[in-house]
Amino acid sequence: MANPQTSDMPEVLSTDAPDAVTEVDPGQAVKLDEPELLGLEPYQWVSIAMAVLLLFAFVVAKVHKTIAGGLDNKIKAIRDNLDEAKQLRAEAEALRQEYADKIAGAEKDAEAMLENAQKEADSIVKKAKEDTSAMVARRERMAQDKIAAAERQAVDELKARAANASTAAAAKLIAANHDAAADRALADEVISNL
Repeated sequence: MANPQTSDMPEVLSTDAPDAVTEVDPGQAVKLDEPELLGLEPYQWVSIAMAVLLLFAFVVAKVHKTIAGGLDNKIKAIRDNLDEAKQLRAEAEALRQEYADKIAGAEKDAEAMLENAQKEADSIVKKAKEDTSAMVARRERMAQDKIAAAERQAVDELKARAANASTAAAAKLIAANHDAAADRALADEVISNL
């Protein structure tokens, strides 16, 4: 394609005049030079392009299926996680309800225990009051009995002292007022009364 006379010019700008213009006789088959790229004819490039396009479509379709499969797996995993979360939430709600019931039961039990404790405390206070009043009554009776016994003892002692004092006074009176003749008269009188 290069002109030997114009070798100092770049090849892009150089043209071969006889190749550029070709005269053809009418009725004669003309063979035109077809362009080539890297030694391949245009139909070969079209075939390669179609093969690359089909290969690309196949690979992209496979990649699409792989991406879709991965996304489907991700969606399934998310759904499984959501289902598990729903199940865990239901279990948590059940546990919360169970503990709420236990707390309500515990509050009722605490109220019942408090009521029983109040009743027991009231009965203990009532019994303590009864026991205290009974003990006070017993101690009062014991004190009254001790006072009565002390009074009886004091009366008995007083009577004994009075008897002793009257006996001593009578003995003094008798000794002062009676003599042996009066004693004889009295003894005779007592003997006669018998």
